[in-house]
Amino acid sequence: MQFDHDLQSIQEMRDAVKRAKEAQLKYLSYTQEQVDEIVKQVAQAAYAKSLELAQMAVEETGMGVVEHKKMKNEVGSMAVYESIKDEKTVGIIREDRVNKVTEVAYPYGIVAGIIPTTNPTSTAIFKTLISLKTRNAIVVSPHPRAVNCTVEALKICQEAAVKAGAPDGLIGWISKPSMPATNELMKHRDVNVILATGGGGLVRAAYSSGKPAYGVGPGNVPCYIEKSANVAKSVAMIVDSKSFDNGTICATEQALVVDRNIKEIVIREFKNNGAYFLSTEEKVLVEKVITLSPGHLNPAIVGQSAYKIAEMAGVTVPQETRVLIAEETRVGKDVPFSIEKLSPVFPLYTADSYEEAKEYCLKLLNLGGRGHSLALHTNDESIANEFALEMPVSRLMVNTLSSIGAVGATTGLTPSLTLGCGSFGGNITGDNVTARHLINIKRMAYGTKEVSVPKPSIKAAVSSKSENSPLDVEKIVGQVLQQAVPKGEVDAKVIAEMVNQVIQKISN
Repeated sequence: MQFDHDLQSIQEMRDAVKRAKEAQLKYLSYTQEQVDEIVKQVAQAAYAKSLELAQMAVEETGMGVVEHKKMKNEVGSMAVYESIKDEKTVGIIREDRVNKVTEVAYPYGIVAGIIPTTNPTSTAIFKTLISLKTRNAIVVSPHPRAVNCTVEALKICQEAAVKAGAPDGLIGWISKPSMPATNELMKHRDVNVILATGGGGLVRAAYSSGKPAYGVGPGNVPCYIEKSANVAKSVAMIVDSKSFDNGTICATEQALVVDRNIKEIVIREFKNNGAYFLSTEEKVLVEKVITLSPGHLNPAIVGQSAYKIAEMAGVTVPQETRVLIAEETRVGKDVPFSIEKLSPVFPLYTADSYEEAKEYCLKLLNLGGRGHSLALHTNDESIANEFALEMPVSRLMVNTLSSIGAVGATTGLTPSLTLGCGSFGGNITGDNVTARHLINIKRMAYGTKEVSVPKPSIKAAVSSKSENSPLDVEKIVGQVLQQAVPKGEVDAKVIAEMVNQVIQKISN
């Protein structure tokens, strides 16, 4: 009997979650030393297969550059490992002996990992490592266009983990992914947290699943070349960054903003670094392949080379062309060059003033990149500081390659393949997501301060009781007198007894 693809996908997901839950319960008892050894072995195994996985990813998805995907796999494996290897994630992780507060780490449980087609193997490795480091299990939903390479990366991680002593099933995946299975994975009762990297719709689904979720937003990254920049050095870095893996990293520069008084020098340097400037007619042709309808990127250009995109548009450019550039003045969903393109294609905006340059950057971010990243090339520290204070982004890369700088390859930022956009972008964090985001912390606190709690006065207590009682004092005294001296005979003992009865009535 042949089962429907979606049903097979959902059943496979449920089986993977069940195995992951059983494995994670066993993994809870592992020591920090055991966990660290498993993470180390997995990172080394994935690193050793970086080239093979890169080749698989390019072949299967038709996106990117093998040598560059290899670098991303290396960042996702050993660079991530180096950044988390010394973190305490098991048991007591901090002790404040002065304030007598002890912090104890505990995992979420099962992580749902959603993997994009643009960075399939590196993201799978990265999410697996930070999950294992924190004693979580992970179940991955690959992108349908990158199933084989993603699953192969996970198999390498799984085999290395089990060989190092991890419970079998700790790393799971859906080999026949579907949207119904992915949606059900995110809502599964045994899934505890979601790491969602993908399109806006998928990230919104993660946030509406009812589970804690780390999602990311689009990265329509402006790149401002300010007049004090070292133009030759800056342009060389920008071209290297924009052409890196054919622009598939979401933190890659998406639009150029240049001060007018250095524009001619900038254009000359771009041409010296393999850029092709489109004529007015050629720009119109390329616009038609960037978007098929206003504001919607044509997926066929994602991760393609500048030469291939030009060819798709019917534009003849030298085969060694690294990026395509067209001059632009407008920003909007109906302006193809101004949206996030995930390919080596640039608009060039000319700013007549510093204020206009900032305005262009804000417009580009508001179009679709709020909260993500911004690239700045300047030798004026005050301008860098002003941008850091004013721009609605979570990371600002200065005088470096934005694409790989944002993920921690050329900067001191935490190595990560999941870049939060913070409240600017509707995300729970603006951090480069890493292991510390996958642990919870409980705290044990000893008493360190003596306090004196004042007691209420008898008068206040009686007054409060009287106000809240349906009987007032006179009625109570009357009732007691009728019971204690029915014939009107009074002596000292009787009075004492009456007072006791009144007090007892009031207190009750």
